[in-house]
Amino acid sequence: MHDDPLQTEVQYVKGVGPVRAELFTKLGILTVEDLLWDLPRDVLDLSEVRGTRTLQEGVVVSVRGNVVDIDGRPISNGRTLVAVLLDCGDGYLTGIWFNQPWVLKQFQMGQNVLFSGKPKRRGGRWQINSPRVQWLAEDDVVTTGGVLPRYRLTESLRMEDRRRAARAAVESFVEFVPDVVPESYRKSQKLPSVRDALAGVHCPRTLEEYTSSRHRLLYDDLFEFQLGLALKRRMWRTEQAAPVLPTTTKIDARIRRLFPFQFTEGQNDAIKQITADLASGRAMHRLLQADVGAGKTVVAIYGMLVTVAAGFQTAMMAPTEVLAVQHWEVIENVLAHSRVRRQLLTGQLTAAQRRDALDRIRNGEVDLVIGTQALIQRDVEFRNLGFAVIDEQHKFGVMQRAQFGVNSTAKPQAAPHVLVMTATPIPRSLCLTMFGDLDVTTIKELPPGRQKIVTTRVRGEQGRQRVWDFLRKQLATGRQAFVVCPRVGEATEFEGDSEHRRTDFQSVRSGGDANSGRIENPSYGSELVSAEATFESLRNNELRGFKVGLVHGQMDRDLKSRTMDDFRNAEIQVLVATTVIEVGVDVPNATLMVILQAERFGLSQLHQLRGRISRGKFQGYCFLFSDSDSDEAGKRLWALESSTDGFHIAETDFEIRGPGDVLGSKQHGDMPLKVADIRRDAKILEEARKAAFEVVRTGDVDSPEFMPLKVRVLERFGEWLHLPQTG
Repeated sequence: MHDDPLQTEVQYVKGVGPVRAELFTKLGILTVEDLLWDLPRDVLDLSEVRGTRTLQEGVVVSVRGNVVDIDGRPISNGRTLVAVLLDCGDGYLTGIWFNQPWVLKQFQMGQNVLFSGKPKRRGGRWQINSPRVQWLAEDDVVTTGGVLPRYRLTESLRMEDRRRAARAAVESFVEFVPDVVPESYRKSQKLPSVRDALAGVHCPRTLEEYTSSRHRLLYDDLFEFQLGLALKRRMWRTEQAAPVLPTTTKIDARIRRLFPFQFTEGQNDAIKQITADLASGRAMHRLLQADVGAGKTVVAIYGMLVTVAAGFQTAMMAPTEVLAVQHWEVIENVLAHSRVRRQLLTGQLTAAQRRDALDRIRNGEVDLVIGTQALIQRDVEFRNLGFAVIDEQHKFGVMQRAQFGVNSTAKPQAAPHVLVMTATPIPRSLCLTMFGDLDVTTIKELPPGRQKIVTTRVRGEQGRQRVWDFLRKQLATGRQAFVVCPRVGEATEFEGDSEHRRTDFQSVRSGGDANSGRIENPSYGSELVSAEATFESLRNNELRGFKVGLVHGQMDRDLKSRTMDDFRNAEIQVLVATTVIEVGVDVPNATLMVILQAERFGLSQLHQLRGRISRGKFQGYCFLFSDSDSDEAGKRLWALESSTDGFHIAETDFEIRGPGDVLGSKQHGDMPLKVADIRRDAKILEEARKAAFEVVRTGDVDSPEFMPLKVRVLERFGEWLHLPQTG
């Protein structure tokens, strides 16, 4: 046994023993505390199960039955319908889903399921539209009714074993669980005690008891995390002085003259917020997010030039060398006739070039620096860094933005203003967690004249040939096209995974049939389609006679730049590419895009790629080649077909794939939460955030009764949030 009862090994829980304890270990449950906090994934509410003869229209109910018929078919206007018929013993009930074809694959004949929802009578038979579905296990089929918690299982561990162990842990150990939330606050929020809540989720007497108990435990998890974010935000606002960088009328006019267009209202609003921060004397920590093509980079450059005008240095950090170079080319174009001293700092510099660049940055002889993570290495010292821009910050570690300004020769040292940017709209739940300590600026408005893009999923060889026919006709009228592939060549992986393995390739421009004989089409099956094979196939087959080019991140930079310039100048009609064209490519005459094996890309990434076309006055067309039958692929590609709103698409992607995949890496998506899920528990997250920030705003968090909770917050999230462990 252990001094702390909650650390008692799980084998000593009544009814577990050493043999079952080994099975619990496979689930990561080693102690009583682990067992208590491994909450049910859901409950089976058998207390309100009804037969079909007692149903009432519009009254929420649960109906149990066996699947006896499954039907999926197209209906009018391109819509689809899925119908699943249950034999409920005393009658039949149908579950109906519109425009959700992937639901079809979730059911099998003979399954025992529970449909919940509001029934209605249609054609003499009961049906429920989009019912909540619970698939029943053998030991879920009971006649006693009640509310049964359902847990994660592993091989040889039965549901009843889990339920029995959880009940025993509650009976013997729940009294030892501390409740760090002040009683007065808990009562004001109408929250049960944590001990009652643990008992209520593991041994619920009613569905209402389970729901309120679960709410308390999820609320605690999110409330503690949001308190950490609120404390971090307060620390920045009260303790971090920053340079005062004013924007005068003269500076504003001088900057705007550099751009050959007027800013949109959304860009002007963003500039207003950012310049107010820069002039405040408090360190800015702001997230700037925008939909594809909304012009966030222009806003960032404006802030950087305000900084230079005030006599301070500024820097922009990008996650890859490709993106850093693209930003550099944009800034070089904007500042072509400017006296702003600038430097590109990437891994491509020779040792001598790097030493010279670092000396100039250290001595203040460089005003503006663009680079990769090289910018936050120990040997990079800024003389007086005033403003740092971090592009696509979710592709960096959480603490990396805090590294800017650490290496500075300025004395006394002041914190630089920090602007975090993303061209991928971030779901609200992620904004409130991964970026919850930042102020948020959003640009939704697109520049005038942008055309909507028609997006179509294409299946099968016949469908693909029709697309190539359409492309040939469009190209003949003067339009241009992208063809996007998931990888570079036969020996390489995804583009993003091979960023630093660079190879020089011969020039890839082609004006016609370079080789005699037919080259086989690249595979559209399970193997990843390569850009090199696709390039060879298209220029010799489907697009023979047209000028086809190839570009990807492993090419020599000069060759890649020449190829892109040729495409911009319409000397290349079709550009076969990897995701290197995801951002920073603006060719108004490019109106066509074909994405091969579209299911291989994330939904937000597909939206980013699609944003490369129809940037001028012509209608755009995006074709998603995919023969995948997976449910996830169906949901994602349908979302892209049905919407061009990046914010809606981001939310859909988040719901389907979760935070890790949406952010680009499981590592960056891992939330330091115990039981809450920011997708599932979005409403509780909003509630907890509002309450946590209010507690910090009023100063209640500093009172003696809140001290145990404050200590818990620092223990759980202090390192993750880069919070000091004292005070």
